[in-house]
Amino acid sequence: MEENLDIFIKTIDGIAPKVDYIDIRAGKGNSTNILMKDNKIQEINTGIDIGVRIRVLNNGAWGFAFTSDLGKIGEIANTAIKLSNVLEGNVELANTGVVDDKVKTPRKISLCDVDIDEKKELVTDASASATIDNVVSTTVNYSDSESQSIFINSEGTSVIMDETRVGLFLNSAASSGEVIQFGHGSIGGAKGFEALTDQDIEKFGRNIGEKANRLLVADTPPSGKFSIITDNELTGVFVHEALGHAVEADLILQNDSILKEKMNHQIGSGIVNITDDASNMDGFGYYAYDGEGVKTKKNQLVKNGELVSLLSSRETGSKLGISSSGNARSIISEQSIVRMSNTYLEPGNMSFEELIEDISDGIYLKGSRGGQVDTGKGIFQFNAAESFKIENGEVTDPLRDVSLSGNVLETLKNVDAIGSDFKLGIGFCGKSGQIAPVGDGGPHTRILDATVGGSS
Repeated sequence: MEENLDIFIKTIDGIAPKVDYIDIRAGKGNSTNILMKDNKIQEINTGIDIGVRIRVLNNGAWGFAFTSDLGKIGEIANTAIKLSNVLEGNVELANTGVVDDKVKTPRKISLCDVDIDEKKELVTDASASATIDNVVSTTVNYSDSESQSIFINSEGTSVIMDETRVGLFLNSAASSGEVIQFGHGSIGGAKGFEALTDQDIEKFGRNIGEKANRLLVADTPPSGKFSIITDNELTGVFVHEALGHAVEADLILQNDSILKEKMNHQIGSGIVNITDDASNMDGFGYYAYDGEGVKTKKNQLVKNGELVSLLSSRETGSKLGISSSGNARSIISEQSIVRMSNTYLEPGNMSFEELIEDISDGIYLKGSRGGQVDTGKGIFQFNAAESFKIENGEVTDPLRDVSLSGNVLETLKNVDAIGSDFKLGIGFCGKSGQIAPVGDGGPHTRILDATVGGSS
């Protein structure tokens, strides 16, 4: 893709005098996806994606055009200009520094150097390891990508990136004949194949099968207000879903966030510190520059319980009078929108034993199997993957089908203690029909007066 840089520069130079602003994103990538169902390979998809998009801003309106044929760059440039001329808008862009950079995601084992048979073997090992007693079905999804991209704009920014990402996602279903329960897990990272080979795949798969088995003999939960402990995964899901989306500037501007006009207000207890950090190379949501060529950094969203910043693009930042946070994201063929990256609750200083020692009657919630959030009203409901009673400072009987619900701000203010451990999970986030890789997590967390009940 870098060999086409001169063509892109000439295109920018030719169009820039006719419009207020122009940028180009172009990329070429290799990807592999493998689906295994019940220890049998169902699909293997490999391919090369190539594309270029041009975005023009003129008289406050965007013109956007994309092609997978690099020979048509002049054609889509004209299309973008025409669209910007016929549309109306009030778009302005927040100022950002001019950048000239070339970055490569660190990797030990390049994905393109790994034979497809080795990838299939890893998927097979994960599935077989999860197929233990009572497990009646397994599904494994393997996904990897290696891509080279270019971003240039009429302000003088030029960024060339070489990125890689790989993930393995495993689901198991166990049955007692009367009850079916599920286990789920995922591993991977924004790095090379070592993100998987450095893991104990047999242990990873077995743990997921064992989780489904534990749930078969678990009790249904009590309902009411309890002191709870959320594990790393559920802490991350809560932070991502209930808080992270609410700090996205486009939702603020759409009046669809409980956090509108809450800047510099106390929204959580004084020990709550929440961060979104795309520059974290250990996170699945890592990227060095966003879709507008803005360099990423650690963005602290909540400091000592106070909302101190938002996630924004150049356009939404301008409307709110702030700078871009570097969170404009999308694949090349789509218009970038405000998205999270690696979002997490920062760790505290307590051990797990210290978190539970004062709880006489509580619940330990682990993992997540989905839920719902209304960012405008600030109301959420999550379903834990598995749970346990906490009795007199000890984790005891397993529970299943446990739900956690409540008001975002009340729950954040009821965060009573935070563990010293820390873990980032991997996954994908959907918004406005677009999918983006993200990381979310944090430490074990104690929350008082949480509403717990059964879920189906």
